[in-house]
Amino acid sequence: AAAADPKVGLAAVGALRRLLEQLEALQVDHARAQGWSWAEIACLLGVSKQAVHRKHAPRLRLIRG
Repeated sequence: AAAADPKVGLAAVGALRRLLEQLEALQVDHARAQGWSWAEIACLLGVSKQAVHRKHAPRLRLIRG
């Protein structure tokens, strides 16, 4: 990430974003499986309940069928 070549740095940023998205999805899945509300999850993520629900609910519906 500290490389002088922006291509290297930007690739690192992209990789971190993908990792962050995977980690967030995993933790939201765990929280919902333990009965957490969307509001509780949103509070800890620093976003609105609507935003976290819009982002994760469709994926959870696919997983649980």
